[in-house]
Amino acid sequence: MTIVLEAKERTDKKRSTLRRIRSQGGIPAVLYGKKVENKMIAVSAAELEKVLREGGRTSLLTLKVGGQDYSVLLREMQRDPLRGELLHADFQAVDLSTEVDIDVEVRLIGEAPGVKDGGVLQQNLHELSIRVLPANIPPAIEVDISGLQVGDTITVGDVQTNGQFEINHEPSEVIATILPPQQEEEIHSGEQQEPGRPDAEEGRETTPEE
Repeated sequence: MTIVLEAKERTDKKRSTLRRIRSQGGIPAVLYGKKVENKMIAVSAAELEKVLREGGRTSLLTLKVGGQDYSVLLREMQRDPLRGELLHADFQAVDLSTEVDIDVEVRLIGEAPGVKDGGVLQQNLHELSIRVLPANIPPAIEVDISGLQVGDTITVGDVQTNGQFEINHEPSEVIATILPPQQEEEIHSGEQQEPGRPDAEEGRETTPEE
């Protein structure tokens, strides 16, 4: 499925122009690439949000500017830290026959037996940098944890690429691990005393430490 996004070229960086674009429901953006002349553009904020919902951050898009189509990736976007509204976006025009480096979300799937046994799932990597043809960019890299017991780990070397992409990480990097269950302290912090030297032993059932 090809995701299409309409854009309009803009001619200046004046604040008044940027305010007008945003007041009309758009956001200022930039189009760039090796074989493309940099263009200042504007896109619909609502349409870009729709693209993000439907295709994800790493989707290959067709950007229409002034009657011309560009195959692009969304490389950067800025949001208002308080309201979450989109403020700016950068689009990179890509050659469909040339591999690109891009960060893709790691999505853990399945239920680990180690978690059911009381272990704690810790995810060390939430994104992986991969080298891939633009048309083959996955929406996410799914990692199956359904075989993990307490103490087990999954590393980058365990990821199945099916020949679609290369991973720009060391194979030994840990993606996820199942930590042992947390040992509850027998004596709560408010009652804790130095080992072997309780202030008062009367009335307490104590077991000598070995």
